Amino acid sequence: MATPEEIATTLSKYRPLKALIKQVGPPPRLKVNPVANRYPTLVSAIVYQQLAGKAAAAIHGRLVAGLDGHVDPERMLTLSDDECATFGLSRAKRDSIRDLSSKTLDGLIQFSRHGRMSDEQVLGELVQVRGIGPWTAQMYLMHDLGRYDIWPTLDYGVRKGWSLLHGMDAMITTKIMATAADHLAPYRSSVAWYCWQAVDQ
Repeated sequence: MATPEEIATTLSKYRPLKALIKQVGPPPRLKVNPVANRYPTLVSAIVYQQLAGKAAAAIHGRLVAGLDGHVDPERMLTLSDDECATFGLSRAKRDSIRDLSSKTLDGLIQFSRHGRMSDEQVLGELVQVRGIGPWTAQMYLMHDLGRYDIWPTLDYGVRKGWSLLHGMDAMITTKIMATAADHLAPYRSSVAWYCWQAVDQ
């Protein structure tokens, strides 16, 4: 696997990224989350969907506390509707987490095998869960499985950053975005990170 420094050197050959890479340096090293942490991470991702960070953190904190710090599918399925509501979970998120829990216990989602599966196979498995779409699955691939070539075209920050880096007057469409970085494979996870940095500058 290429090091962050090697990735930065390769990507800096692409003119729109060169100045930003010189400014912020190499991308973070992608890490593989231990199998035991992958279910809790996806639960957290569901909680955080479409919520401001502070509000989502409060809800997630109450949920974890309600489970005595042990976020696992068995415990999750013991929670009543009222308990979920007390934590602040919407009905949609409650149902999504329950569906993830059931599919995990039924063996339809097997976190232990994800490391041996292709990006497309993992994505196809996860989007079977109610409330998990391509964006959530791609974030999991990037941040939990450490995959190098994930290109989250539905991510607003990635689209905005790409548009800024290329001096576009209007935001690039998701359709055009889908193939816009093909020439930067197999390091598009790092390209996405640089797009986020471009927005923050």
